[in-house]
Amino acid sequence: MANNLCQGYGRKQVVHDFTHDFSPGIVGLLGPNGAGKTTLLNTLALLKPPTSGSISLGGERVADVKSVRRMRRRVGFQPQNFPYPGGLTVTDFLRYAAWLREFPRNRTPAAVATAIERLDLQEYAKAKLRTLSGGTLQRVGVAQAIVHDPEVVILDEPTVGLDPAQRVSLRSQLRESARSRLVLISTHIVDDVLHTCDSVLVFLQGRVVFDGSPAELANAGDASAATEGMSAIESGYLQLATKAGVSA
Repeated sequence: MANNLCQGYGRKQVVHDFTHDFSPGIVGLLGPNGAGKTTLLNTLALLKPPTSGSISLGGERVADVKSVRRMRRRVGFQPQNFPYPGGLTVTDFLRYAAWLREFPRNRTPAAVATAIERLDLQEYAKAKLRTLSGGTLQRVGVAQAIVHDPEVVILDEPTVGLDPAQRVSLRSQLRESARSRLVLISTHIVDDVLHTCDSVLVFLQGRVVFDGSPAELANAGDASAATEGMSAIESGYLQLATKAGVSA
């Protein structure tokens, strides 16, 4: 999906030669704030063309404006701070999100109802977005990313602001969605990776420094750390960060 992808702003390069062949399942992009995760996800979601390298989906390479438009229909994206019109209800906002992705109008009501049910938003279906709590808005953000039944779902810090019960519910929904599609999750919460992801990429200073399973990441750490109040996977992650000279 991504080959030698580079991205930056002006003279500053943020993402360096990112190459990965994604497959269906949940992939966690784990790294500290400032690692370049959001920049990478914005690029993979086709919001900004890469400075170099290429992106493809299902054998189709992004080459021009027309191909970007076609592929955006096949991708669902939740930005970390997604813009929303406060005066719309949850239902109307999801209808609008489906319309933006050029989803068939006759299938939209059923798709909206399904997204609302999956994210446990039934009691808020008629509520205006400006009245919702931060955690509920996060779930609405995920709902708008999946409402058009995309092949790829990209979520930037989707569990921020959720209480423990909501996080467990969201993890379950993501695992269900990932049976037939790629779900790429950016997070700095190691627990999300452990309980949700099939594989994990550790992203530090704009580069992938680890690519493997959560169990393999745990094995990369110091087994004795668990007795010091740290899980094995946290130890593995922090050990990689320490080697890279990064504060995690």
